[in-house]
Amino acid sequence: MNNVSDGSSTHCSITMEPSTVARKNRPTNVYIWDMDETLILLKSLLNGAYMQAFGGSKDSSKGLEIGKRWEKQILQVCDDHFFYEQIEDYNEPFLLSLNEFDDGKDLSDYNFNDDGLTFPCDDSNKRKLAYRHRAIANKYSKGLHNVLDHNMIKQWDDLYKLTDIYTDGWLSSARALLEQTSGRNKTDASQPSSSENTYDNMDMKCKDINVLVTSGSLIPSLVKCMLFHLDDHIVYENVYSSWEVGKLQCFAWIRERFSGPSVRFCVIGDGMEECDAAERMRWPFVKMDFRPKAPHRFPGLTVRIIEHYMEVIYGPFNYPDDEKEQ
Repeated sequence: MNNVSDGSSTHCSITMEPSTVARKNRPTNVYIWDMDETLILLKSLLNGAYMQAFGGSKDSSKGLEIGKRWEKQILQVCDDHFFYEQIEDYNEPFLLSLNEFDDGKDLSDYNFNDDGLTFPCDDSNKRKLAYRHRAIANKYSKGLHNVLDHNMIKQWDDLYKLTDIYTDGWLSSARALLEQTSGRNKTDASQPSSSENTYDNMDMKCKDINVLVTSGSLIPSLVKCMLFHLDDHIVYENVYSSWEVGKLQCFAWIRERFSGPSVRFCVIGDGMEECDAAERMRWPFVKMDFRPKAPHRFPGLTVRIIEHYMEVIYGPFNYPDDEKEQ
């Protein structure tokens, strides 16, 4: 799990556009986020842990209902729009992992329901799976408003608002922090129109980068990013599933992609696996906890708090005055 396999890892070039000498010397921060019970709350709603943490002040039946509605909507979107019934048993750690098998075929008239995708996963089937990954990447880049109808969008928006109110602003606070730490806007994302789209030709004209490493399978995790409004700040290239390979391997791939003399990494999550993996990588780790009196939760976690953890490992950096107030 410690080794980075030659066929799975790719590099990303980072282009800096500093406006001052101070900005030019500013380090690039790579924020590595867990999803459940970190950027979103879902598992703790479904198993009741979130409601129990509030000692009866939260309506348990309402929390469970919200969790079940999310679960239903995620599975519906996965099955109806992201080929999940076809590729559920072919989980990959990231969307471009099979990019070498994509021959760039025009998929506008391609029949995904009649191409014979099946086991064993030989080169022919890997190509068919790569086609689906490219189609998913296109849908992710364009957003769910280009996929769902008006009624589904309203149900989605209403559920998001209901969940945010019930969790005292957890979702909107997490999203606001992601916006502050965003490496790229969605409008800058590369369009995955052919197999030539690799990390190498991504033009990242920014300083800080958000990466998601989740223990869930890849396609539902991408759909959750979209449904929970995270896709504006986490591009599909930066979503990893550690389901089979483990978080340490994902962290190794991320280090290989982004490592440089002025790059700093920080892991933010709630589980022991990411904590242990961060320790192995010698990266700072911010422990999230949804309990009301926990030191790090949403609302509450800020960029400056994360910076304090990073300074323990990397040493202090003197930010220009216009960044100190963030």
